[in-house]
Amino acid sequence: MKRVYSIFLILLISLFIYLFYRSEKTVVNELCIFLLSFDAYTMIKSIIINTIPLNQLLIFSLPGGLWIFCATGLSQGFYLKIGNRKMQLDLVPIVFAIGLEFCQLVHITHGTFDRWDIAFYMVFWLLAYYPFNSDREQQNILSPFTPQSFICLACFLSVYLAHVSQ
Repeated sequence: MKRVYSIFLILLISLFIYLFYRSEKTVVNELCIFLLSFDAYTMIKSIIINTIPLNQLLIFSLPGGLWIFCATGLSQGFYLKIGNRKMQLDLVPIVFAIGLEFCQLVHITHGTFDRWDIAFYMVFWLLAYYPFNSDREQQNILSPFTPQSFICLACFLSVYLAHVSQ
């Protein structure tokens, strides 16, 4: 459970960057604006940006890398069974993220292809994959559905909060 708390804190760093340094059109920022107000949000954002300046690499590449780290760490020991095949979930975050970058390259999805994003994804995936990759018993993420399964799936679904609406 200690690992889950650590991962939660890491995800909070990503949330902080998204809330105060990324576009107001991301889902998480639209929720924040809905809960506070646009004026309150922009005032808080301005104070934070002026107090804690971050460079572009940290703003645009670090959150994805942190998400990869968290999703990989949480998915260790889980698989998803589709038909007769087992898919190890600790490979899904890196495949998903790099696949999304290439979709941006060919303009299938919104966003800009960035080699730095891929570099961050690879480094953070490796940092999570090897230390967390242990001889833990493998479990189907959906059967039985456990609190750990829920936390892992919630981390995967949290990527939607970074979606930029048009």
